[in-house]
Amino acid sequence: MSATFGKLNQETLLLSDGLNVLQAPNEIGKSTWCAFLLSMLYGINSRERDRVGFIADKNRYAPWSGAVMSGRLDCRAGNDELTLFRETRRQTAPMGDFKAVYAGTGDEYPGITGQTCGETLLGVSREVYERSAFIRQTGLAISQDAGLEKRIAALITTGEEDTSYSEAADTLKRQLNRRRHNRTGQIPALELELAETRQQLDALSGAESKLVEARWDIARLSQRETDLSALLKLHDHWDAAQKRRVLEEAETAAAEAEQTAANLRRQAEETRLPQNEAIARLRGAIVNLETVRKSVEKAMVEKDTAMRSSVKAEAAVSESPFAGRTAEEARRAAQGIPLVRPKTWWFPILLLIVGAGGTFLLSALNGAPYPLWALAAMGGIGFLSGVLAVFNRERSDRKKLDAYLAAYGATSVEDLAALTDAYAALCKARDAAQNAVVKTTATYDALYASLTSNEQGILLEVRRFAPAAFDIPAADAALRECAVRRRELSAAQTAAESAQLRYETMRRQFPDEALPADDLPAAPPVESREALSAALLSVKAELTAAQSTADRLSGQIAALGDRAALEAQAEQLSGQIETLEGEFQSIALAMETLEGANTELQNRFSPELGRRTAQIFSALTGGVYTGVVLDRSFHLSAEPAGDAVWRDAQLLSAGAGDQLYLAARLAICELVLPEEDAPPLVLDDALANFDDRRCETALRLLKVEGKKRQILLFTCHSREAAFFANDPEIAVQRLTNSTSGV
Repeated sequence: MSATFGKLNQETLLLSDGLNVLQAPNEIGKSTWCAFLLSMLYGINSRERDRVGFIADKNRYAPWSGAVMSGRLDCRAGNDELTLFRETRRQTAPMGDFKAVYAGTGDEYPGITGQTCGETLLGVSREVYERSAFIRQTGLAISQDAGLEKRIAALITTGEEDTSYSEAADTLKRQLNRRRHNRTGQIPALELELAETRQQLDALSGAESKLVEARWDIARLSQRETDLSALLKLHDHWDAAQKRRVLEEAETAAAEAEQTAANLRRQAEETRLPQNEAIARLRGAIVNLETVRKSVEKAMVEKDTAMRSSVKAEAAVSESPFAGRTAEEARRAAQGIPLVRPKTWWFPILLLIVGAGGTFLLSALNGAPYPLWALAAMGGIGFLSGVLAVFNRERSDRKKLDAYLAAYGATSVEDLAALTDAYAALCKARDAAQNAVVKTTATYDALYASLTSNEQGILLEVRRFAPAAFDIPAADAALRECAVRRRELSAAQTAAESAQLRYETMRRQFPDEALPADDLPAAPPVESREALSAALLSVKAELTAAQSTADRLSGQIAALGDRAALEAQAEQLSGQIETLEGEFQSIALAMETLEGANTELQNRFSPELGRRTAQIFSALTGGVYTGVVLDRSFHLSAEPAGDAVWRDAQLLSAGAGDQLYLAARLAICELVLPEEDAPPLVLDDALANFDDRRCETALRLLKVEGKKRQILLFTCHSREAAFFANDPEIAVQRLTNSTSGV
């Protein structure tokens, strides 16, 4: 075998006839080689999908190298040596391209396709092969399969492989369930449909009876509606007469109101009654006159106050020592005050030097020096003369200053400056008072002129319609009277318009309601309009409900269908149910018969398979177990030697359980698989749970079995290879990551 498959990347495995022991540690690819062999023979199911806890083969064994999945298998079929090729052309169909050729010539081998390859070469389907000669460590147990069941049946009956009890039983059960299964199936559905049809017939009868009652109610309520409508019509005639009377009264009132308004309009035109706008304007002007008059009085008061303030300011200026001068002249006079010159002490010292120096010069000129006291006396006289001159000058300056200050009534220079500032302030106040007199006088004159002009204008305009108004109070009284007359005229016009509008509105509401006098009813009906209207509404509601009920019943009757058709349908359904009930009983009887036949078949097959399994299992366990039984679902139980209690396979140890299922597998291979060109036996770590003694026993059995068929024993232990180390009949290989056949 050459494979690009999973972790195998263009690797080759050469095998021999008989038993092949293939030893390799974990994760080298033993299970991958097994899966590759199965895929080369039977292909890969491309429709299989991943699910929780399961990975489809097309994904599980996708090449790790990224290359496309492919493989080659060299084998012998009878006397022919063949080479099988599987390649991947489409990613969705891995190893879907198949070819089988003769090994020597490369010519195509006839009769084999990718779908039929395994069954053609091995003589069994994939399901049978996987449950017999293809043994995985985790798949030693045998599951029930229709293909395996057919082959077993063929061995003990007619030899035909197209019959399976489970398939036949499933088919009959489906047919039985199709007719009745609890509350589902054809019979319950027909029974339900029949019950619905009969229910429709009952509903149809009830609806027809209720429809007759509803139509009788419609006739009774229609007559009652007619009677009430006639009574309401009498009320309408009476109300029409009342409306005619009210309309005539409204017409009369409108005419009278219009006449009153016309009279007032004529009087207004004759007396030249001014409009409301003119009245309002003139009265507003009179009101404004009062405002102007108050302003004139206020201006006069302000004028008198300003004149008094001006007189006071002028008197204050006249009383000042600077009277007659301007403020600037007063400031210049204050600035021309005589100053007291400072004392010049250098002058006495100068006279002292001159006196002493002159005396010294005279003594020098006379040639007879004067005594020192003479020099001192002359110097002292000069100094005293200088001091006296300084004090005299100061006294003179002070007399001039005092005289100047006394002329202005000041006692000091600062007092004179204060008087000057006060005079300037008095001058400013006088000027402001004079300006205020001028301003208030002008304001008073303007307001007085405006008051006089407005009074004359108002009186001239009022005399047009009130010649007797010669003063403002008379004009105001005349305007008040005109306003009253205008309000009366407006009210009359409004009343006339309202009366006319009321009449026209009533005219539009019932223009044709007037009836001839001889047709008027003598009195209204005894029952009030409200009572009759309420009764009519109630009758109409009942009539509508009755009509709705009748329509609904008519719709129900139409929806339920024709009575004759429903009765025919019910009869037909009853016949179908009766037919299906007969079929149900027949199928049930057939299932009982089939169950009996299958039981007999199992009784014929199970003993033989159980005996052969027991022989192999006893050999494997060294006689610890002597008997094996299995049911038709391939559930195994073992009988210990000397113990009559059967042990379920699930109660055995892991090693004993694997040995029991291996024995069953080998027995099935002997009884089920073809003897000629026997299919190869593949074991993937199937002996992993065996102890050394039972492993040796199993290896001896496999060696014997290897004389009948090719066996591939993959193992992760070294004991199998060690056991056959010196046996030339057994091919032993130790596989590595890159292995070629040895």
